[in-house]
Amino acid sequence: MANVKQESIFQRLTPPQYLVIGFAVTILIGAILLSLPIASEGKPVPFLDALFTATSAVCVTGLVVTDTATTFSTFGEVVIMLLIQTGGLGFMTFATFFAYLLGKRIGVRERLLLQQAFNQSKVGGIVKLVLYILSFTFILEGIGFTLLSLRWIPQFGWEKGLYYALFHSVSAFNNAGFDLFGDYGKFSNLTHFVNDPLVSLVISSLLILGGIGFIVLVELYQYRWTHRISLHTKLVLVTTGVLLAGGMLAFLLFEWGNPKTLGPLPLGGKFLASYFQSATPRTAGFNTVNLSDLYPATAFLIILLMFVGASPGSTGGGIKTTTFAAILLAVWGMTRGREDVVTFERTIPHRQVYKALTVMVASLTLVVVVTMLLTITESSEVFPVLFETVSAFGTVGLTLGLTPSLSAAGKCLIIGTMFAGRLGPLTIAFALAKKLETPTIRYPEEKPLIG
Repeated sequence: MANVKQESIFQRLTPPQYLVIGFAVTILIGAILLSLPIASEGKPVPFLDALFTATSAVCVTGLVVTDTATTFSTFGEVVIMLLIQTGGLGFMTFATFFAYLLGKRIGVRERLLLQQAFNQSKVGGIVKLVLYILSFTFILEGIGFTLLSLRWIPQFGWEKGLYYALFHSVSAFNNAGFDLFGDYGKFSNLTHFVNDPLVSLVISSLLILGGIGFIVLVELYQYRWTHRISLHTKLVLVTTGVLLAGGMLAFLLFEWGNPKTLGPLPLGGKFLASYFQSATPRTAGFNTVNLSDLYPATAFLIILLMFVGASPGSTGGGIKTTTFAAILLAVWGMTRGREDVVTFERTIPHRQVYKALTVMVASLTLVVVVTMLLTITESSEVFPVLFETVSAFGTVGLTLGLTPSLSAAGKCLIIGTMFAGRLGPLTIAFALAKKLETPTIRYPEEKPLIG
C-alpha cells in the first residue's frame, strides 16, 4: 500500500516540480560527498560551505567560498567535476541516456520532463535530441581536452596536465567557471594565462559553444541536409555576436589605460583579454584579469552582460539572449508604430513577448530583493553586492571578492539565487503554483493611459 501511495505522489508531480526536486536532491548528494573527510585536503569542509560549492557546481555557476584547488582533494575535485557535468546537461539527460543503453522504453512522462528541461515546444524527437546533445558534449569537450593537454602537459607533466585539461574543458563547456589554479594564488582563476592565446581561445570557444544552446548546435549540424535555420537560431547567433563584439570593444575602450588590467599588456594581449572578458560574463565565470581592479563603468558593463546571460536550452543562465532580443524588438516595433513584433520576415507571437517580459520582470525582482537583503546581512555597499547577486542569478561565477567573506545568511541567499537562476524564475513559480483553469470568459477591453 505504501508503494502505491508513493507512486501516486510521484505521478502527481508536474514536470517543473520534478525538475526542482531532482536538482535539489542532486545538490544535497553532492554536498554530503563534499563534506566527507576524504573530499578535503585538511579538515572536513563545513556542511554549509559544501552545500554552497555543490549548488554552485550543479547550477554551473562557479562562485566559491573556498578556493577549489587548495581546499578539496582529488576526490572532492572529481565530485565537483561530475556535479558540473550533471548540472550542465541535466540529470534527466543522463537518466535517458542510461535507459536508452539498457534498452528501456522512454515513456511519455519522461519525454515531457525532457521537453520542460530543454524548453522545447513539442515532445516529438526529444530523445533523438538528447542523443545529439550527449554526442556534441563529449566531442567538444574531447577537442578542448586535447588542445589544453598540448599546452599543460609540457608545463605540468602528463598526469597533472591531462587532469587539468579534462577538468577545465568540462568546466568551460558547461559554463561553470571552476578552476584548479590555486597554486598560483587563491582565487587566481586564469589570470596567469592572460597573454596565452591557446588557453584563452580554447576556454572561450568552449564556453560560447556551451552557451549558445544545444538546439542551435543541432540545427547548425543538420543544416547541410535541411538547408533551414529557425528564427530561434538566427536570434541566438545575431544577439550572441552583437553582445560579444560590443562587450569586447567597450571593455577595450574602458580599460585601455588601466594600469592594473589592460595597461601593462601588449597590443595583442589587450585585444585577447578584452575578448575573453566579453565572453566570460555570458555565464562562464572564468577571468584572465583581476575583476576587483576594473573601473566601475567596466564592472557595470559586466553586470549587464551577466544579466542577459546565455541562450535557452544551454548550460548557462541569465534571462537568455532570445528574451533580451524579443524585448528589444518589441520596443523597436512600438516606437515605429507597429503592433506586431517582426524580425527576419517572421512575426513573434504576442504570447512569446509577454513571456519574455515576465521573465525580465521576475528576474529583476529577484535580483533587487536579494541585493537589498545582502546589503543588510553583509553590511556592504550596494555595487559589489549587486555584482555578486547578478553573477549568482546568471550562474556566472564572477565576483569582486565578496563571496569568500559571506556570512551564513549571505551564503543561503546566494545558494537560493543560484538555484533560481539555473532553473529559471518561471520554472520555480510553476513548480510552486497551482495550475489555473483556462478562463472561458473574455471581458471587454479598456485602455489605461501608459507612459
